Amino acid sequence: MQKVSFGINHVEYAMGELRVVALRDGYVDMPPSRLRQTDGRPFGAELPQQVDLVEGRLRLSVNAFLIIEGDQHTLIDTGASNSWEPTMGLLLSALNEAGVVREAIDAVALTHTHSDHANGLVAADGADAFPNLRRLFVPREELSMFDGNERLARFRPRRLPLDDGCKLSDCITSMQAHGHEVGHTGFEVSSNGETLLVWGDIVHVPSIQFARPELSWEFDADQNEARATRQKLLHRAAQANVAVAGAHLDFPGIGMVSGGGGTFHFRSL
Repeated sequence: MQKVSFGINHVEYAMGELRVVALRDGYVDMPPSRLRQTDGRPFGAELPQQVDLVEGRLRLSVNAFLIIEGDQHTLIDTGASNSWEPTMGLLLSALNEAGVVREAIDAVALTHTHSDHANGLVAADGADAFPNLRRLFVPREELSMFDGNERLARFRPRRLPLDDGCKLSDCITSMQAHGHEVGHTGFEVSSNGETLLVWGDIVHVPSIQFARPELSWEFDADQNEARATRQKLLHRAAQANVAVAGAHLDFPGIGMVSGGGGTFHFRSL
C-alpha cells in the first residue's frame, strides 16, 4: 500500500487497482479500567507502563474505511455522528476533505452494530448520511440488535444479512471475527497480490495489545473468544503483503503487523 494523499481527517492509499481511504470520525476517552487482565479483572496500580494515557485516560481513535473499486464506493463502518461524545462525528467532514461526495457511497458494511460503528448512517441534521445507499450489510447475528436501535429504524427494510465468506464485491470478502460482539465481522480486501484486513475492534489499546494480545477489553461480549480471534488475526496479519485497518488503532489506523508466537508489533503506514 502506498500513501497518495492526506489531510487532518483522511489518508488515501493506493492498493493494487483499489483506492483505500482512512476516515477519522474522532476519538473517545475511556478509563484505564476498560483494559482487562487475562482473568477479566481490571488493572489497578499495576497498569503496564507501556500503556499510553492522555490525562489519565485511554484515548481510542474512531476510524472508518472507504474502499473505492472503480465506480463502486464501499464504506466499512460509519462512526458515531452526533450520538455519543462531541469529540466524534467528523466522518462526513473527512469525506469532504478527501474529495469524496457522500452521494457516491452506494454500499455500507458494518463490522458490528455498536453506536460508534453504525450510528453514522444518520447525519447530525437527521438526514441520511449517504442518500444513494443501495446495500447495507449487517452481521446476521446482530440483525436484532440493529433493529432495536430506534435511530436506525428507517434502514431496517434495507439491511442485508452478512455471513462469513460473503462476497461484497470482486475484491471484498467478509470474514468471521466473533468475540468483541456476537456477530463481529472483518473484511478481507484484496487486489493485485496485496491484502488489507479491515478488522473492526480486534485491538482497542494498540500500545499494549499487540505486545500482549492476551489482554482483553471490558466491552468484549466474550473475552475468551475475542482473545482467540485476536491471536488468529494477528498471525494472519503478520504474513507477507498483508496490512490491517483497525477502527481503534491510532489514526489513520492502517499499518503492518510483524512478529509471532505471543508477541506482535504494529507499524503505521
